[in-house]
Amino acid sequence: MARLEIRNLVVSVEGKIILNGINLNVDGGETHAIMGPNGTGKSTLAAIVMGHPKYKIESGDILLNGESIINSTVDERSRKGLFLAMQNPVEVPGVTTFDFVKTAVSARLEKDQRLRVGKFIFQFEDAAKALKMGSNLSERYLNQGFSGGEKKRNEILQMALLKPQIAILDEIDSGLDVDMLKLVGENVTKMKSQTLGLILITHYQRLLDYIVPDYVHIMIKGDIVKTGGKELIKKIDNEGYDWLKTELGIDELEEKTTQYSLGNCANSLFGEGHH
Repeated sequence: MARLEIRNLVVSVEGKIILNGINLNVDGGETHAIMGPNGTGKSTLAAIVMGHPKYKIESGDILLNGESIINSTVDERSRKGLFLAMQNPVEVPGVTTFDFVKTAVSARLEKDQRLRVGKFIFQFEDAAKALKMGSNLSERYLNQGFSGGEKKRNEILQMALLKPQIAILDEIDSGLDVDMLKLVGENVTKMKSQTLGLILITHYQRLLDYIVPDYVHIMIKGDIVKTGGKELIKKIDNEGYDWLKTELGIDELEEKTTQYSLGNCANSLFGEGHH
């Protein structure tokens, strides 16, 4: 069974601490939602788990199936079973979506295995049809000229074909209208199994109407400050995060947005608990 463990993770960037001792365990079969105001470290956490070189781990550890991965490269982490659905997927001119995904899947096979291309073509076409990506998706260059919603659905297509052990979906709901959000939610829910652990990073309840979480974590100022069940979603939707300031004695919620760029190519080509 898949298991991701984040142990007392303290992380800095350019000498400034941005994560203050994160603890999170995600097992196969579980779905965890991470919510919180802008700039509190949610997307940063996703980037760090995937191995973004911009950030420095000061202390703590990240383990996948009991093995520390903090010294592993992005492609090594992806090969081991991590996947990140990007908040802002990268456009790759000159590389067709089919060739990209085919190469990504091939890269994850054991040395004595070879991809059966004929069978994979049908798998690709079925996944594209399920996500309403159009019959010519295989010939389109990766994300080039795609709408925001198409880019997000393309990330889910990659996830479906790569079959990761731990998948992090970083604001996969942004850019999707109601119909496409429902479609993505249904497709992700179909992928749920005991061999897949899911982390959903989102601001909004609407995604969690379609991909129902087992645990909800609220992240503020680089730490997970509260964990609960679906009741937290409703409270946040009704009251925002101000009630937490009073409950936890927080003076203000920082609104700086941390930007990062993690090459989608590295993430997919060579390859995402309880507080």
